[in-house]
Amino acid sequence: MTRIVHLSDLHFGRSLPELEAPLLTAVNRLAPDLTVISGDFTQRARRGQFAQARLFVEQIESETLSVPGNHDTPLDNLFLRMLKPFGRYKSAINHNLEPVFETDHLKAVGVNTVNRFAWQRGKVPERTISRLCREFGEAGERLRIAVMHHPLEHGPEVDKALMDGAGDALEGMSDCGADLVLSGHLHSGSVAPFSAVPGILFVQAGTGLSSRLRGEPNTFNLIEGGRDALSITLYGARDMSFEPIGADEFTRGPDGAWVKG
Repeated sequence: MTRIVHLSDLHFGRSLPELEAPLLTAVNRLAPDLTVISGDFTQRARRGQFAQARLFVEQIESETLSVPGNHDTPLDNLFLRMLKPFGRYKSAINHNLEPVFETDHLKAVGVNTVNRFAWQRGKVPERTISRLCREFGEAGERLRIAVMHHPLEHGPEVDKALMDGAGDALEGMSDCGADLVLSGHLHSGSVAPFSAVPGILFVQAGTGLSSRLRGEPNTFNLIEGGRDALSITLYGARDMSFEPIGADEFTRGPDGAWVKG
C-alpha cells in the first residue's frame, strides 16, 4: 500500500512559525513513502523566504517531490520575473521544475503550471500531455499521480479564473490512464472525482502554514492505497498539533470511475 503526505501553500514570509514544528512532527510520524509539496513555498519569492522553506524541507524525513507555485516567482521584480522566474526556487528547492518519483507501487510526475506572464492564472503547456503519457506509459499497474500547483477544475464557489489548457489536460490525462491529481493554490481542501473525467481523483490541499486562511484551519492530506482503492485523511491544526479531522474513501466502479464510500 502506498502512503503519501500532501502539503501545499506553506507561504514562508506569511506563515505561522508556531505551526512549523507541529507540522514536521506530524509528517515525520506518519512515515510516508513520499511527501508531495504542490507549490507556493514562499509569499514573495525572496531569498530569506526560500531559505526558510529549504530548512523546513530538509527536516522532512521521507523522500519529497515539489513543484513551484505562482508565489515562488518574483512579483515585485519584473526584470527577474521575465528573465529568471525560477532562479531562486531552483537554488533553494529543486533545480528540476518537473521532477519524477517512482517506487514499485507508484509513479508521481510533477507539472509546472506557473505562467510568468500572468500572476494568478496558471497554464498547462501542450507538451505536458505528451510528457505525462510517456511517463504513465511506463508505470504499468502502479498508482499514477500528477502533481501541480493550479487546479484543473474549480467549484462554483471559486472566483479565480481556471488555468489555460485545463480541459485539454484532463482529457489527455484520462486517455493516458492517470489515477490521481494533487494540487493547491486555493487554500482550501477538497477530494472528489473530476466531474469531466470521473476516472481521475482530484485531491486539493489547503494551506499547511499560511496565515491566510479561508474558512478552515491549516491542513494537509494523507493519501493511502492503490489504483483500485484510496483513502484520504485530512489533518488539521488543533491546539498546536495536527490531528485527523476527516476522511474519505474511494473505490473504482465497474466503469473505471472513482466512487465515494
